[in-house]
Amino acid sequence: MTWPQIFIVGILCLVFAMFLWGRWRYDVIAFGALILAVILGVVEAKDAFAGFGHPATVTVAVVLILSRALSNTGAIDIFARLIAPTAGRPSTHIASLAGIGAVLSSFMNNVGALALLMPVGVQTALKAKRAAGIILMLLSFGTILGGLVTLIGTPPNIIVAAYRGTITGTPFSMFDYAPVGAGIAVAGIAFVALIGWRLIPRQGEGGGSGELFDIDSYLAEVRVPEGAAAIGQTKRQIRDAIDDLDVVLADLIRGRHHWVSMPRAEPLQEGDILVIQAPPEDLDKFVAKFGLEILGAEEGKSLLHTEETGVLEVVVMPRLRLDGRPVGGNNFKARYGVNLLGLSRQGQPHRGRLRSFQVRAGDVLLLHGEVGKLPEVAAELGCLPLADRQLAFGKRRQALLSIAMFAVAIVLGSTGVLPLQIALGLAALGMVVTNIVPPRDLYDGVDWPVIVLLGAMIPIGGALEQTGATALLVETMLSLAQGVSPVVILVAVLVVTMTLSDVLNNAATAVVMAPIGATIADRLGVSADPFLMAVAIGASCAFLTPIGHQNNALVMGPGGYRFGDYWRMGLPLEIIVTAVAVPLILIVWPLN
Repeated sequence: MTWPQIFIVGILCLVFAMFLWGRWRYDVIAFGALILAVILGVVEAKDAFAGFGHPATVTVAVVLILSRALSNTGAIDIFARLIAPTAGRPSTHIASLAGIGAVLSSFMNNVGALALLMPVGVQTALKAKRAAGIILMLLSFGTILGGLVTLIGTPPNIIVAAYRGTITGTPFSMFDYAPVGAGIAVAGIAFVALIGWRLIPRQGEGGGSGELFDIDSYLAEVRVPEGAAAIGQTKRQIRDAIDDLDVVLADLIRGRHHWVSMPRAEPLQEGDILVIQAPPEDLDKFVAKFGLEILGAEEGKSLLHTEETGVLEVVVMPRLRLDGRPVGGNNFKARYGVNLLGLSRQGQPHRGRLRSFQVRAGDVLLLHGEVGKLPEVAAELGCLPLADRQLAFGKRRQALLSIAMFAVAIVLGSTGVLPLQIALGLAALGMVVTNIVPPRDLYDGVDWPVIVLLGAMIPIGGALEQTGATALLVETMLSLAQGVSPVVILVAVLVVTMTLSDVLNNAATAVVMAPIGATIADRLGVSADPFLMAVAIGASCAFLTPIGHQNNALVMGPGGYRFGDYWRMGLPLEIIVTAVAVPLILIVWPLN
Protein backbone atom coordinates (compact mmCIF):
# COMPACT_ATOMS: atom_id res chain seq x y z
CA MET A 1 0.00 0.00 0.00
CA THR A 2 1.14 3.53 -0.74
CA TRP A 3 1.06 6.27 1.88
CA PRO A 4 -2.02 8.00 0.33
CA GLN A 5 -3.87 4.66 0.44
CA ILE A 6 -2.86 4.09 4.05
CA PHE A 7 -3.99 7.62 4.95
CA ILE A 8 -7.43 7.44 3.31
CA VAL A 9 -8.19 3.94 4.64
CA GLY A 10 -7.05 5.06 8.10
CA ILE A 11 -9.28 8.14 7.92
CA LEU A 12 -12.30 6.00 6.96
CA CYS A 13 -11.63 3.54 9.77
CA LEU A 14 -11.37 6.46 12.19
CA VAL A 15 -14.63 7.91 10.88
CA PHE A 16 -16.46 4.61 11.28
CA ALA A 17 -15.09 4.16 14.80
CA MET A 18 -16.19 7.68 15.76
CA PHE A 19 -19.64 7.08 14.27
CA LEU A 20 -20.01 3.95 16.39
CA TRP A 21 -18.75 5.71 19.52
CA GLY A 22 -21.36 8.42 19.13
CA ARG A 23 -19.52 10.96 21.26
CA TRP A 24 -19.79 13.66 18.57
CA ARG A 25 -22.42 14.30 15.93
CA TYR A 26 -21.70 12.65 12.59
CA ASP A 27 -21.54 15.90 10.59
CA VAL A 28 -18.77 17.16 12.91
CA ILE A 29 -16.91 13.87 12.50
CA ALA A 30 -17.23 13.94 8.69
CA PHE A 31 -16.13 17.57 8.43
CA GLY A 32 -13.15 16.90 10.69
CA ALA A 33 -12.21 13.91 8.53
CA LEU A 34 -12.36 16.11 5.42
CA ILE A 35 -10.01 18.68 6.96
CA LEU A 36 -7.64 15.88 8.02
CA ALA A 37 -7.71 14.44 4.49
CA VAL A 38 -6.72 17.85 3.08
CA ILE A 39 -3.89 18.23 5.61
CA LEU A 40 -2.54 14.76 4.74
CA GLY A 41 -2.75 15.55 1.03
CA VAL A 42 -5.22 12.86 -0.05
CA VAL A 43 -7.83 15.50 -0.94
CA GLU A 44 -6.65 18.59 -2.80
CA ALA A 45 -7.52 21.88 -1.16
CA LYS A 46 -9.28 23.15 -4.30
CA ASP A 47 -11.60 20.13 -4.22
CA ALA A 48 -12.24 20.12 -0.46
CA PHE A 49 -15.68 21.73 -0.64
CA ALA A 50 -16.78 20.47 -4.04
CA GLY A 51 -19.12 18.03 -2.29
CA PHE A 52 -21.32 20.90 -1.08
CA GLY A 53 -22.14 21.79 -4.69
CA HIS A 54 -22.51 18.17 -5.80
CA PRO A 55 -25.87 17.37 -7.49
CA ALA A 56 -26.63 14.75 -4.82
CA THR A 57 -26.17 17.26 -1.99
CA VAL A 58 -28.27 19.93 -3.72
CA THR A 59 -31.04 17.43 -4.54
CA VAL A 60 -31.25 16.21 -0.93
CA ALA A 61 -31.50 19.81 0.34
CA VAL A 62 -34.26 20.74 -2.13
CA VAL A 63 -36.25 17.57 -1.38
CA LEU A 64 -36.14 18.44 2.33
CA ILE A 65 -37.47 21.95 1.60
CA LEU A 66 -40.32 20.56 -0.52
CA SER A 67 -41.15 17.97 2.14
CA ARG A 68 -41.44 20.75 4.72
CA ALA A 69 -43.71 22.73 2.38
CA LEU A 70 -46.06 19.79 1.84
CA SER A 71 -46.17 19.25 5.60
CA ASN A 72 -46.85 22.91 6.45
CA THR A 73 -49.81 23.20 4.09
CA GLY A 74 -51.45 20.06 5.44
CA ALA A 75 -51.37 18.54 1.96
CA ILE A 76 -50.58 15.09 3.32
CA ASP A 77 -53.20 15.17 6.09
CA ILE A 78 -55.80 14.26 3.46
CA PHE A 79 -54.21 10.81 3.16
CA ALA A 80 -53.93 10.43 6.91
CA ARG A 81 -57.72 10.51 7.24
CA LEU A 82 -57.92 7.20 5.39
CA ILE A 83 -56.37 5.38 8.34
CA ALA A 84 -59.06 5.82 11.01
CA PRO A 85 -61.66 3.45 9.42
CA THR A 86 -59.10 0.61 9.28
CA ALA A 87 -58.08 0.69 12.96
CA GLY A 88 -60.49 -2.04 14.08
CA ARG A 89 -58.05 -4.93 13.57
CA PRO A 90 -54.27 -4.74 14.15
CA SER A 91 -53.38 -6.11 10.70
CA THR A 92 -55.54 -3.67 8.74
CA HIS A 93 -54.55 -0.81 11.03
CA ILE A 94 -50.84 -1.52 10.49
CA ALA A 95 -51.21 -2.22 6.77
CA SER A 96 -53.00 1.08 6.10
CA LEU A 97 -50.68 3.15 8.30
CA ALA A 98 -47.45 1.60 6.99
CA GLY A 99 -48.78 1.54 3.43
CA ILE A 100 -49.68 5.24 3.39
CA GLY A 101 -46.37 5.99 5.08
CA ALA A 102 -44.57 4.08 2.30
CA VAL A 103 -46.44 5.97 -0.43
CA LEU A 104 -45.65 9.33 1.16
CA SER A 105 -41.99 8.52 1.77
CA SER A 106 -41.60 7.55 -1.89
CA PHE A 107 -41.91 11.22 -2.80
CA MET A 108 -40.80 13.06 0.31
CA ASN A 109 -38.21 12.71 3.04
CA ASN A 110 -39.08 9.59 5.08
CA VAL A 111 -38.43 11.39 8.39
CA GLY A 112 -41.02 13.98 7.30
CA ALA A 113 -43.48 11.25 6.38
CA LEU A 114 -43.07 9.66 9.81
CA ALA A 115 -43.48 13.02 11.53
CA LEU A 116 -46.80 13.54 9.73
CA LEU A 117 -48.20 10.10 10.47
CA MET A 118 -46.90 9.36 13.96
CA PRO A 119 -49.55 11.53 15.70
CA VAL A 120 -52.21 9.81 13.58
CA GLY A 121 -50.85 6.41 14.60
CA VAL A 122 -50.85 7.30 18.31
CA GLN A 123 -54.36 8.75 18.23
CA THR A 124 -55.89 5.89 16.22
CA ALA A 125 -54.22 3.39 18.55
CA LEU A 126 -55.68 5.25 21.52
CA LYS A 127 -59.19 5.09 20.05
CA ALA A 128 -58.76 1.39 19.29
CA LYS A 129 -57.50 0.77 22.87
CA ARG A 130 -54.25 -0.49 21.38
CA ALA A 131 -50.77 0.30 22.70
CA ALA A 132 -48.76 2.74 20.60
CA GLY A 133 -45.84 0.28 20.75
CA ILE A 134 -47.78 -2.13 18.53
CA ILE A 135 -48.01 0.53 15.82
CA LEU A 136 -45.03 2.86 15.77
CA MET A 137 -42.15 0.50 14.90
CA LEU A 138 -44.21 -0.81 11.99
CA LEU A 139 -44.85 2.75 10.82
CA SER A 140 -41.12 3.53 10.99
CA PHE A 141 -40.25 0.45 8.96
CA GLY A 142 -43.00 1.24 6.42
CA THR A 143 -41.66 4.74 5.78
CA ILE A 144 -38.12 3.36 5.38
CA LEU A 145 -39.35 0.76 2.87
CA GLY A 146 -41.23 3.41 0.88
CA GLY A 147 -38.03 5.36 0.38
CA LEU A 148 -36.73 2.53 -1.84
CA VAL A 149 -39.27 3.19 -4.60
CA THR A 150 -38.09 6.46 -6.19
CA LEU A 151 -34.92 8.45 -6.69
CA ILE A 152 -35.92 11.11 -4.14
CA GLY A 153 -37.26 8.72 -1.51
CA THR A 154 -34.03 8.57 0.50
CA PRO A 155 -30.53 10.13 0.29
CA PRO A 156 -28.74 6.82 -0.58
CA ASN A 157 -30.80 6.57 -3.79
CA ILE A 158 -29.73 10.07 -4.79
CA ILE A 159 -26.07 9.37 -3.94
CA VAL A 160 -25.96 6.08 -5.87
CA ALA A 161 -27.73 7.63 -8.86
CA ALA A 162 -25.24 10.51 -8.96
CA TYR A 163 -22.32 8.08 -8.72
CA ARG A 164 -23.68 6.08 -11.65
CA GLY A 165 -23.74 9.35 -13.59
CA THR A 166 -20.04 9.90 -12.93
CA ILE A 167 -19.00 6.44 -14.19
CA THR A 168 -21.46 5.95 -17.07
CA GLY A 169 -22.58 9.46 -17.95
CA THR A 170 -26.22 8.59 -17.17
CA PRO A 171 -27.55 8.62 -13.60
CA PHE A 172 -30.47 6.51 -12.48
CA SER A 173 -33.74 8.33 -13.25
CA MET A 174 -36.72 9.02 -11.00
CA PHE A 175 -38.45 5.65 -11.37
CA ASP A 176 -35.52 3.35 -12.15
CA TYR A 177 -35.67 2.16 -8.54
CA ALA A 178 -39.41 1.39 -8.68
CA PRO A 179 -39.46 -2.18 -10.08
CA VAL A 180 -37.17 -3.46 -7.34
CA GLY A 181 -38.06 -1.00 -4.58
CA ALA A 182 -41.82 -1.41 -4.94
CA GLY A 183 -41.55 -5.20 -4.81
CA ILE A 184 -39.49 -5.01 -1.62
CA ALA A 185 -41.86 -2.46 -0.07
CA VAL A 186 -44.95 -4.59 -0.78
CA ALA A 187 -43.32 -7.74 0.61
CA GLY A 188 -42.00 -5.91 3.67
CA ILE A 189 -45.31 -4.23 4.53
CA ALA A 190 -47.17 -7.51 4.06
CA PHE A 191 -44.77 -9.14 6.53
CA VAL A 192 -45.02 -6.43 9.20
CA ALA A 193 -48.83 -6.27 8.91
CA LEU A 194 -49.48 -10.00 9.03
CA ILE A 195 -46.64 -11.40 11.14
CA GLY A 196 -44.13 -8.76 12.23
CA TRP A 197 -46.32 -6.94 14.76
CA ARG A 198 -46.70 -10.20 16.70
CA LEU A 199 -42.93 -10.26 17.28
CA ILE A 200 -42.83 -6.94 19.15
CA PRO A 201 -42.33 -7.39 22.92
CA ARG A 202 -45.49 -6.55 24.86
CA GLN A 203 -43.92 -5.13 28.01
CA GLY A 204 -44.97 -1.60 27.08
CA GLU A 205 -48.54 -2.49 26.21
CA GLY A 206 -50.05 -1.85 29.62
CA GLY A 207 -53.74 -1.43 29.49
CA GLY A 208 -53.76 -0.27 25.94
CA SER A 209 -54.59 3.30 26.84
CA GLY A 210 -51.89 4.75 24.64
CA GLU A 211 -50.96 7.32 27.31
CA LEU A 212 -47.25 7.78 28.00
CA PHE A 213 -47.67 9.61 31.30
CA ASP A 214 -49.74 8.83 34.34
CA ILE A 215 -50.14 12.48 35.31
CA ASP A 216 -51.87 11.86 38.62
CA SER A 217 -48.89 9.86 39.90
CA TYR A 218 -46.68 12.91 40.20
CA LEU A 219 -48.95 15.98 40.07
CA ALA A 220 -50.86 17.39 43.02
CA GLU A 221 -53.21 20.27 43.75
CA VAL A 222 -52.61 21.97 47.11
CA ARG A 223 -54.49 24.79 48.86
CA VAL A 224 -53.08 27.58 51.04
CA PRO A 225 -55.20 27.42 54.27
CA GLU A 226 -55.58 30.08 56.94
CA GLY A 227 -52.36 30.68 58.87
CA ALA A 228 -50.17 28.71 56.44
CA ALA A 229 -46.46 29.55 56.37
CA ALA A 230 -46.73 29.99 52.59
CA ILE A 231 -48.91 33.13 52.91
CA GLY A 232 -46.94 36.14 51.68
CA GLN A 233 -44.22 34.00 50.08
CA THR A 234 -43.30 34.67 46.45
CA LYS A 235 -42.30 32.07 43.89
CA ARG A 236 -38.64 33.07 44.20
CA GLN A 237 -38.72 32.76 47.99
CA ILE A 238 -40.39 29.36 47.82
CA ARG A 239 -37.90 28.06 45.28
CA ASP A 240 -34.97 29.23 47.41
CA ALA A 241 -36.46 27.44 50.42
CA ILE A 242 -36.99 24.13 48.60
CA ASP A 243 -33.81 23.99 46.54
CA ASP A 244 -33.10 20.52 47.95
CA LEU A 245 -36.53 19.21 46.91
CA ASP A 246 -37.62 18.07 43.43
CA VAL A 247 -40.72 20.28 43.30
CA VAL A 248 -41.92 22.26 40.28
CA LEU A 249 -44.51 25.03 40.75
CA ALA A 250 -46.97 24.98 37.85
CA ASP A 251 -50.37 26.72 37.97
CA LEU A 252 -51.67 29.28 40.43
CA ILE A 253 -55.46 29.58 40.76
CA ARG A 254 -56.96 32.46 42.73
CA GLY A 255 -60.69 32.82 42.44
CA ARG A 256 -61.43 33.32 38.74
CA HIS A 257 -57.80 34.05 37.89
CA HIS A 258 -55.72 31.19 36.51
CA TRP A 259 -52.00 31.71 35.93
CA VAL A 260 -50.47 28.96 33.79
CA SER A 261 -47.13 29.72 35.44
CA MET A 262 -47.06 31.19 38.92
CA PRO A 263 -45.81 34.82 38.67
CA ARG A 264 -42.41 35.25 40.30
CA ALA A 265 -43.27 38.35 42.36
CA GLU A 266 -46.86 37.44 43.30
CA PRO A 267 -47.14 36.63 47.06
CA LEU A 268 -49.42 33.75 47.97
CA GLN A 269 -52.73 34.47 49.67
CA GLU A 270 -55.10 32.43 51.78
CA GLY A 271 -57.30 30.24 49.57
CA ASP A 272 -54.86 30.09 46.65
CA ILE A 273 -54.55 26.74 44.88
CA LEU A 274 -51.23 25.56 43.49
CA VAL A 275 -50.65 22.78 40.97
CA ILE A 276 -47.23 21.26 41.60
CA GLN A 277 -45.13 18.43 40.28
CA ALA A 278 -43.26 16.36 42.84
CA PRO A 279 -42.52 12.74 43.76
CA PRO A 280 -44.51 11.56 46.82
CA GLU A 281 -41.70 11.95 49.37
CA ASP A 282 -40.84 15.51 48.28
CA LEU A 283 -44.54 16.42 48.11
CA ASP A 284 -44.93 15.44 51.77
CA LYS A 285 -41.93 17.56 52.78
CA PHE A 286 -43.15 20.55 50.75
CA VAL A 287 -46.67 20.44 52.19
CA ALA A 288 -45.38 20.08 55.76
CA LYS A 289 -42.85 22.90 55.36
CA PHE A 290 -45.41 25.49 54.19
CA GLY A 291 -48.52 24.21 55.99
CA LEU A 292 -50.46 23.38 52.83
CA GLU A 293 -53.42 21.07 52.23
CA ILE A 294 -53.48 18.44 49.48
CA LEU A 295 -56.71 18.51 47.47
CA GLY A 296 -58.33 15.76 45.43
CA ALA A 297 -59.49 16.84 41.99
CA GLU A 298 -63.22 16.58 41.32
CA GLU A 299 -64.22 13.32 39.69
CA GLY A 300 -63.58 13.47 35.95
CA LYS A 301 -62.04 16.94 36.20
CA SER A 302 -58.49 18.22 36.52
CA LEU A 303 -57.28 21.76 36.92
CA LEU A 304 -54.68 20.98 34.29
CA HIS A 305 -57.41 20.64 31.68
CA THR A 306 -59.56 23.76 31.42
CA GLU A 307 -60.86 25.86 28.55
CA GLU A 308 -57.63 27.86 28.64
CA THR A 309 -55.03 25.25 29.62
CA GLY A 310 -54.06 21.72 28.73
CA VAL A 311 -51.17 19.27 28.41
CA LEU A 312 -49.38 18.08 25.30
CA GLU A 313 -47.00 15.16 24.79
CA VAL A 314 -44.20 15.91 22.31
CA VAL A 315 -41.29 13.90 20.91
CA VAL A 316 -37.80 15.41 20.65
CA MET A 317 -36.71 15.33 17.01
CA PRO A 318 -33.13 14.33 16.07
CA ARG A 319 -30.54 17.11 15.99
CA LEU A 320 -32.96 19.93 16.69
CA ARG A 321 -33.05 22.52 19.46
CA LEU A 322 -33.43 20.24 22.51
CA ASP A 323 -31.45 17.21 21.33
CA GLY A 324 -28.39 16.77 23.56
CA ARG A 325 -29.16 19.66 25.93
CA PRO A 326 -29.90 19.57 29.67
CA VAL A 327 -33.49 20.45 30.47
CA GLY A 328 -32.52 23.06 33.05
CA GLY A 329 -30.58 24.99 30.44
CA ASN A 330 -33.75 25.73 28.49
CA ASN A 331 -35.69 27.37 31.38
CA PHE A 332 -39.09 26.45 30.00
CA LYS A 333 -41.23 28.75 32.11
CA ALA A 334 -39.22 31.92 31.59
CA ARG A 335 -38.37 31.33 27.94
CA TYR A 336 -41.43 29.63 26.49
CA GLY A 337 -44.23 30.29 28.97
CA VAL A 338 -45.02 26.60 29.47
CA ASN A 339 -44.34 24.11 32.24
CA LEU A 340 -42.31 20.96 31.72
CA LEU A 341 -44.21 18.44 33.85
CA GLY A 342 -42.49 15.22 32.91
CA LEU A 343 -40.06 13.40 30.67
CA SER A 344 -40.21 9.83 29.39
CA ARG A 345 -37.43 7.75 27.82
CA GLN A 346 -38.10 4.38 26.17
CA GLY A 347 -41.61 4.43 27.59
CA GLN A 348 -40.48 4.88 31.21
CA PRO A 349 -41.25 8.22 32.94
CA HIS A 350 -38.21 9.87 34.51
CA ARG A 351 -38.77 10.19 38.26
CA GLY A 352 -35.63 12.10 39.22
CA ARG A 353 -34.81 15.80 39.00
CA LEU A 354 -35.34 17.27 35.55
CA ARG A 355 -33.10 20.33 35.68
CA SER A 356 -29.88 18.44 34.88
CA PHE A 357 -31.43 15.75 32.69
CA GLN A 358 -29.87 15.69 29.20
CA VAL A 359 -32.56 15.27 26.54
CA ARG A 360 -32.03 12.87 23.62
CA ALA A 361 -33.84 12.39 20.34
CA GLY A 362 -36.89 10.19 20.85
CA ASP A 363 -37.53 11.35 24.43
CA VAL A 364 -41.12 12.35 25.16
CA LEU A 365 -41.85 15.56 27.08
CA LEU A 366 -45.07 16.48 28.84
CA LEU A 367 -45.75 20.19 28.42
CA HIS A 368 -48.47 22.20 30.17
CA GLY A 369 -49.69 25.65 29.22
CA GLU A 370 -52.22 27.65 27.25
CA VAL A 371 -54.00 25.45 24.72
CA GLY A 372 -53.38 27.76 21.78
CA LYS A 373 -49.72 28.25 22.66
CA LEU A 374 -48.63 24.64 23.15
CA PRO A 375 -48.32 23.69 19.43
CA GLU A 376 -46.32 26.87 18.75
CA VAL A 377 -43.92 26.11 21.60
CA ALA A 378 -43.54 22.51 20.38
CA ALA A 379 -42.57 23.80 16.93
CA GLU A 380 -40.13 26.31 18.41
CA LEU A 381 -38.48 23.56 20.44
CA GLY A 382 -38.21 21.32 17.39
CA CYS A 383 -40.54 18.70 18.88
CA LEU A 384 -43.28 16.64 17.27
CA PRO A 385 -46.67 16.77 19.02
CA LEU A 386 -48.28 13.39 19.65
CA ALA A 387 -51.71 14.79 18.87
CA ASP A 388 -53.86 14.44 15.80
CA ARG A 389 -53.31 17.12 13.16
CA GLN A 390 -56.19 18.98 11.58
CA LEU A 391 -56.09 20.31 8.00
CA ALA A 392 -56.40 24.08 8.21
CA PHE A 393 -59.28 25.20 5.96
CA GLY A 394 -57.48 28.39 5.02
CA LYS A 395 -54.55 26.37 3.65
CA ARG A 396 -56.56 23.96 1.50
CA ARG A 397 -55.87 26.00 -1.63
CA GLN A 398 -52.16 26.15 -0.76
CA ALA A 399 -52.14 22.38 -0.25
CA LEU A 400 -53.49 21.72 -3.74
CA LEU A 401 -51.11 24.27 -5.28
CA SER A 402 -48.09 22.75 -3.53
CA ILE A 403 -49.05 19.25 -4.71
CA ALA A 404 -49.43 20.55 -8.28
CA MET A 405 -46.01 22.26 -8.22
CA PHE A 406 -44.37 19.14 -6.83
CA ALA A 407 -46.03 16.93 -9.45
CA VAL A 408 -44.90 19.19 -12.30
CA ALA A 409 -41.33 19.09 -10.97
CA ILE A 410 -41.42 15.28 -10.84
CA VAL A 411 -42.67 15.12 -14.45
CA LEU A 412 -40.04 17.59 -15.71
CA GLY A 413 -37.25 15.78 -13.87
CA SER A 414 -38.28 12.23 -14.73
CA THR A 415 -38.82 12.95 -18.45
CA GLY A 416 -35.45 14.66 -18.80
CA VAL A 417 -36.83 18.07 -19.73
CA LEU A 418 -34.79 19.50 -16.85
CA PRO A 419 -32.17 17.97 -14.55
CA LEU A 420 -33.97 16.70 -11.48
CA GLN A 421 -32.27 19.07 -9.03
CA ILE A 422 -33.19 22.03 -11.27
CA ALA A 423 -36.82 20.90 -11.59
CA LEU A 424 -37.17 20.43 -7.83
CA GLY A 425 -35.40 23.74 -7.22
CA LEU A 426 -37.90 25.43 -9.52
CA ALA A 427 -40.76 23.95 -7.48
CA ALA A 428 -39.17 25.19 -4.25
CA LEU A 429 -38.79 28.66 -5.78
CA GLY A 430 -42.44 28.61 -6.85
CA MET A 431 -43.54 27.78 -3.31
CA VAL A 432 -41.55 30.72 -1.97
CA VAL A 433 -42.95 33.14 -4.58
CA THR A 434 -46.53 32.05 -3.80
CA ASN A 435 -45.76 32.31 -0.06
CA ILE A 436 -46.53 28.65 0.58
CA VAL A 437 -43.14 28.67 2.24
CA PRO A 438 -42.31 32.14 3.63
CA PRO A 439 -38.67 33.14 2.94
CA ARG A 440 -37.97 33.23 6.70
CA ASP A 441 -38.97 29.55 6.94
CA LEU A 442 -37.25 28.42 3.73
CA TYR A 443 -34.36 26.57 5.36
CA ASP A 444 -36.10 25.35 8.52
CA GLY A 445 -36.89 21.98 6.96
CA VAL A 446 -33.33 21.31 5.79
CA ASP A 447 -31.51 18.71 7.86
CA TRP A 448 -28.21 20.59 7.83
CA PRO A 449 -26.15 17.87 9.55
CA VAL A 450 -27.03 15.55 6.63
CA ILE A 451 -26.02 18.23 4.12
CA VAL A 452 -22.68 18.78 5.89
CA LEU A 453 -22.17 15.00 6.08
CA LEU A 454 -22.69 14.61 2.33
CA GLY A 455 -20.59 17.65 1.46
CA ALA A 456 -17.70 16.29 3.54
CA MET A 457 -17.95 12.58 2.67
CA ILE A 458 -18.23 12.95 -1.12
CA PRO A 459 -14.61 14.23 -1.52
CA ILE A 460 -13.42 11.51 0.87
CA GLY A 461 -15.21 8.89 -1.22
CA GLY A 462 -13.59 10.35 -4.33
CA ALA A 463 -10.16 10.18 -2.69
CA LEU A 464 -10.76 6.51 -1.89
CA GLU A 465 -10.99 5.85 -5.64
CA GLN A 466 -8.32 8.30 -6.79
CA THR A 467 -5.66 6.87 -4.48
CA GLY A 468 -6.41 3.34 -5.68
CA ALA A 469 -7.58 2.27 -2.21
CA THR A 470 -10.97 1.13 -3.57
CA ALA A 471 -9.32 -1.11 -6.15
CA LEU A 472 -6.98 -2.52 -3.51
CA LEU A 473 -9.88 -3.32 -1.14
CA VAL A 474 -11.84 -4.95 -3.96
CA GLU A 475 -8.88 -7.06 -5.08
CA THR A 476 -8.48 -8.28 -1.50
CA MET A 477 -12.17 -9.15 -1.24
CA LEU A 478 -12.23 -10.98 -4.58
CA SER A 479 -9.08 -12.94 -3.75
CA LEU A 480 -10.91 -14.29 -0.72
CA ALA A 481 -13.91 -15.20 -2.88
CA GLN A 482 -12.15 -16.91 -5.80
CA GLY A 483 -14.43 -19.19 -7.77
CA VAL A 484 -17.57 -17.78 -6.15
CA SER A 485 -20.49 -16.91 -8.41
CA PRO A 486 -21.13 -13.19 -9.09
CA VAL A 487 -24.62 -13.73 -7.69
CA VAL A 488 -23.19 -14.78 -4.34
CA ILE A 489 -20.90 -11.75 -4.35
CA LEU A 490 -23.92 -9.54 -5.14
CA VAL A 491 -25.70 -10.96 -2.10
CA ALA A 492 -22.58 -10.32 -0.01
CA VAL A 493 -22.46 -6.67 -1.14
CA LEU A 494 -26.13 -6.23 -0.21
CA VAL A 495 -25.71 -7.86 3.21
CA VAL A 496 -22.50 -5.97 4.06
CA THR A 497 -24.07 -2.65 3.07
CA MET A 498 -27.20 -3.42 5.08
CA THR A 499 -25.10 -4.35 8.12
CA LEU A 500 -23.08 -1.13 7.92
CA SER A 501 -26.28 0.90 7.61
CA ASP A 502 -27.60 -0.63 10.82
CA VAL A 503 -24.83 1.05 12.79
CA LEU A 504 -23.71 3.96 10.56
CA ASN A 505 -25.47 6.81 8.80
CA ASN A 506 -27.08 5.53 5.60
CA ALA A 507 -25.77 8.39 3.44
CA ALA A 508 -22.18 7.78 4.57
CA THR A 509 -22.63 4.06 3.90
CA ALA A 510 -23.79 4.77 0.34
CA VAL A 511 -20.88 7.15 -0.32
CA VAL A 512 -18.34 4.49 0.66
CA MET A 513 -20.02 1.36 -0.73
CA ALA A 514 -21.09 2.67 -4.17
CA PRO A 515 -17.51 2.83 -5.53
CA ILE A 516 -16.71 -0.55 -3.99
CA GLY A 517 -19.78 -2.15 -5.58
CA ALA A 518 -19.01 -0.67 -9.00
CA THR A 519 -15.34 -1.70 -8.84
CA ILE A 520 -16.29 -5.28 -7.90
CA ALA A 521 -18.57 -5.42 -10.96
CA ASP A 522 -15.77 -4.12 -13.17
CA ARG A 523 -13.32 -6.76 -11.89
CA LEU A 524 -15.92 -9.49 -12.44
CA GLY A 525 -16.63 -8.23 -15.95
CA VAL A 526 -20.35 -7.71 -15.30
CA SER A 527 -22.67 -4.69 -15.29
CA ALA A 528 -22.30 -2.24 -12.41
CA ASP A 529 -26.05 -1.56 -12.23
CA PRO A 530 -27.10 -4.59 -10.12
CA PHE A 531 -24.30 -3.90 -7.63
CA LEU A 532 -25.24 -0.22 -7.40
CA MET A 533 -28.87 -1.23 -6.85
CA ALA A 534 -27.77 -3.59 -4.08
CA VAL A 535 -25.85 -0.75 -2.41
CA ALA A 536 -28.84 1.61 -2.64
CA ILE A 537 -31.20 -0.96 -1.11
CA GLY A 538 -28.77 -2.09 1.58
CA ALA A 539 -27.92 1.46 2.64
CA SER A 540 -31.59 2.30 3.14
CA CYS A 541 -32.68 -0.86 4.97
CA ALA A 542 -31.68 -0.32 8.59
CA PHE A 543 -34.03 -2.35 10.77
CA LEU A 544 -31.86 -3.99 13.44
CA THR A 545 -31.13 -1.01 15.71
CA PRO A 546 -32.63 2.35 16.69
CA ILE A 547 -29.41 4.14 15.66
CA GLY A 548 -29.29 3.01 12.02
CA HIS A 549 -32.05 5.35 10.87
CA GLN A 550 -33.55 8.53 12.32
CA ASN A 551 -37.08 7.10 12.12
CA ASN A 552 -36.16 4.18 14.36
CA ALA A 553 -34.74 6.56 16.95
CA LEU A 554 -37.79 8.81 16.74
CA VAL A 555 -40.32 6.10 17.65
CA MET A 556 -38.21 4.57 20.43
CA GLY A 557 -39.58 6.81 23.19
CA PRO A 558 -43.28 6.96 22.23
CA GLY A 559 -43.29 3.22 21.50
CA GLY A 560 -41.56 2.32 24.76
CA TYR A 561 -38.99 0.20 22.91
CA ARG A 562 -35.63 -0.97 24.16
CA PHE A 563 -32.49 -1.16 22.04
CA GLY A 564 -32.78 -4.93 21.65
CA ASP A 565 -36.44 -4.88 20.58
CA TYR A 566 -35.69 -3.85 17.00
CA TRP A 567 -33.87 -6.98 15.86
CA ARG A 568 -36.80 -9.22 16.80
CA MET A 569 -38.76 -7.96 13.82
CA GLY A 570 -35.88 -6.27 11.98
CA LEU A 571 -33.82 -9.45 11.43
CA PRO A 572 -36.55 -11.45 9.66
CA LEU A 573 -37.47 -8.31 7.72
CA GLU A 574 -33.90 -7.89 6.47
CA ILE A 575 -33.87 -11.57 5.46
CA ILE A 576 -37.09 -11.01 3.49
CA VAL A 577 -35.63 -7.87 1.88
CA THR A 578 -32.57 -9.85 0.75
CA ALA A 579 -34.67 -12.77 -0.52
CA VAL A 580 -36.93 -10.49 -2.56
CA ALA A 581 -34.32 -7.95 -3.68
CA VAL A 582 -31.74 -10.27 -5.24
CA PRO A 583 -34.09 -12.04 -7.73
CA LEU A 584 -35.73 -8.72 -8.67
CA ILE A 585 -32.35 -7.06 -9.23
CA LEU A 586 -31.19 -9.92 -11.45
CA ILE A 587 -34.41 -9.76 -13.49
CA VAL A 588 -34.61 -5.97 -13.89
CA TRP A 589 -30.86 -5.25 -13.93
CA PRO A 590 -29.13 -8.35 -15.37
CA LEU A 591 -25.46 -9.00 -14.66
CA ASN A 592 -24.64 -9.13 -18.39
